[in-house]
Amino acid sequence: MKKDHPSERGHIVAIGGGGFAADPPNLAIDRYLLSLARRARPNVGFLATATGDLPGYVARFLAVYAGLGCRPSALPLFTHTPDVAGWVRSQDVIFVGGGNTRSMLAVWREWGLPDLLREAHAAGTVLAGQSAGAICWFEQGVTDSWAGPLRPLDCLRFLPGSCCPHYDGEAERKPAYRGFVEGGTLTAGVAIDDGAAVHYMGGERARVLAWRENAGAWQVASAPGGVREERLEPEWLEPVTPDWPVG
Repeated sequence: MKKDHPSERGHIVAIGGGGFAADPPNLAIDRYLLSLARRARPNVGFLATATGDLPGYVARFLAVYAGLGCRPSALPLFTHTPDVAGWVRSQDVIFVGGGNTRSMLAVWREWGLPDLLREAHAAGTVLAGQSAGAICWFEQGVTDSWAGPLRPLDCLRFLPGSCCPHYDGEAERKPAYRGFVEGGTLTAGVAIDDGAAVHYMGGERARVLAWRENAGAWQVASAPGGVREERLEPEWLEPVTPDWPVG
């Protein structure tokens, strides 16, 4: 096993976009995450750092997950932050929201979260997230953290290679990612559509999942004369519509 990569028993689920934050919400991937937890009524923590702990975003997560038979909470890093290590260690699943990945990682490092998340992952905590919360686990990712064109970003290195979310959901994503990989700015990696996710176990791809028609994921690598793009066929997750208020 490579030194930078966590324990073989660890789960990481990288989501291209969608889930509880979508409008209307489809909770198929959220239910899937709970199925990976170590107990029937897991503690599920939300990190909304990439939006500066946007109150509406946090409230929506808590409302949705409260209806899924778990114990949700959020870790504030901008107002009255509790014991960070204690919070991380108490979670069975940690979900990372979207937003500004570069700023999120900078704040996490200030609070010592990368090491705490690595420790939790090795102990069996499921790590997951969408957009910023997907790319953060890889060596590198494509981000809109800066105004203007998309840029590459070095990330946490829990997973090998690079990642691009919203591959079919934002028009600039595909050409930017392909260009970065072809030019060698980014290593080969995975591109994930909105409505799709990739589940890793022990640093290796285990399953590709989709809950939106035609969504999936792609392995993208440089090749002589350009880029090779291989579709990774997904397993279908039946849509789940909440029957309780989500805000």
